[in-house]
Amino acid sequence: MNRSPCIFCRHLSTLQEWITVEEADMGSTKRITGAAVTTVALALGVVACSGGGGAPDGPVTLTMWHGLTGPDGPAFQQVVDEFNESQDDVTIEAEALPWDSLYQQFLTAATSDDGPDIVAMSGSRLSQYAEQGVLAPTDDFYADTTYMDTSVLAEGAVQASLYDGVNYGVPLNLGPVMLYWNKTIFEEAGLDPEAPPTTWAEFEDMVPDLTVDENGDGTPDQYALALGDHSTVPVFPTLLWNGGGGVISDDGSTSLLGDEATLAAATHWVDLIRDEQITPVGMSGADADQLFQSELAAVTLNGPWLTTGLTEAGLDYGVTRPFAGPEGEDILGDVVSMTISQRLDESETDAAYTFFAHWQSIESQTTWANETGFPAVRTDMPEGALTNEWAAVFGAPEVLDSVRPYLTGVPNSGEINDDVFTPALQSALNGSGEVADLFPAAGEQVQAILDDAS
Repeated sequence: MNRSPCIFCRHLSTLQEWITVEEADMGSTKRITGAAVTTVALALGVVACSGGGGAPDGPVTLTMWHGLTGPDGPAFQQVVDEFNESQDDVTIEAEALPWDSLYQQFLTAATSDDGPDIVAMSGSRLSQYAEQGVLAPTDDFYADTTYMDTSVLAEGAVQASLYDGVNYGVPLNLGPVMLYWNKTIFEEAGLDPEAPPTTWAEFEDMVPDLTVDENGDGTPDQYALALGDHSTVPVFPTLLWNGGGGVISDDGSTSLLGDEATLAAATHWVDLIRDEQITPVGMSGADADQLFQSELAAVTLNGPWLTTGLTEAGLDYGVTRPFAGPEGEDILGDVVSMTISQRLDESETDAAYTFFAHWQSIESQTTWANETGFPAVRTDMPEGALTNEWAAVFGAPEVLDSVRPYLTGVPNSGEINDDVFTPALQSALNGSGEVADLFPAAGEQVQAILDDAS
């Protein structure tokens, strides 16, 4: 971060030293005068340095990390550039990193003067950084209308950055994870290209038609589903939810990995993947995206960030809500929030909030939604402002009403997902263990983590 120094502050100590010397030479009368001058000097210093209401005393440059490395990245940068060009007081220097790298590097960088001032992160990760004290609360942004009327922001997106009753972020995006299907593959398989599966059972009935093994070697050349099992949005937990189970309870206090419903749902999908080969094992989220975009998979579950790349690639595809399970139809809602470092002073925080308000403006949200297919975070977008068809699909009220976040407000959420749940899932998928053994053992680890944090 860079900010212009206050000249008055630089010379205040020199002024006080001069007064002290005069006091020594001139006696008590001058000591009283010296104290009065010092008081006036300090008062003037406060005014000079504050700039009024925490405004920057000179141009402020803030660094920002985010993980928008896909087709959504240019749209975000466009809004950043528009903000930088619209005024001379604040400059945002945004840097895109892969999400995994961002999370790995941030804890170390957060304690360094060279660390980022603003960091975008998933709501499922935010709590662990808030707990460790590297983020500053953002409640002041929502306190009044100084920066904007925040009542127009989607409530679920705002609540995603709450930890222990305190807000630590401002929403960057809201990304419901939906079902994509390739209409060309459906038609070639003899299926109705306008009728995607709406339930688990419907999808499973389609698997034989959507799976192609051209040379009969036992390895499909085309898969029914593209599903990553690591370094991806947490799709598998949604399958557990809609089967009646989950990773942890809604109140964040209890592991559910050993529960009967969780074991049944996990076993169901692991068997489909291992035995029916509905998707390759061991793919990252990026691998799954590439498989679907290469038209080697008929269906995938993903967020709105995928639409731009698919459209540019010329795929004939559709998007709808994910297939419902026997016990539910929840939709994963991944909210990315913009957080600020606890190192920021008042003027730097003011600068960050000024950018956040610009991001939430109708103009910026229109640019973002139309360029990416993400729904707008605002709930009061003017009729006709959104021309991207996918923004309307992902932002449909019936979709947003079904959105459910994953591990938001849970301390050590990254440890639970990355170090415990994901390895157990991968071991089950690659056949090195069975769900009945792996998940209860992982559940004990998760419970220990939750208990330690309580």
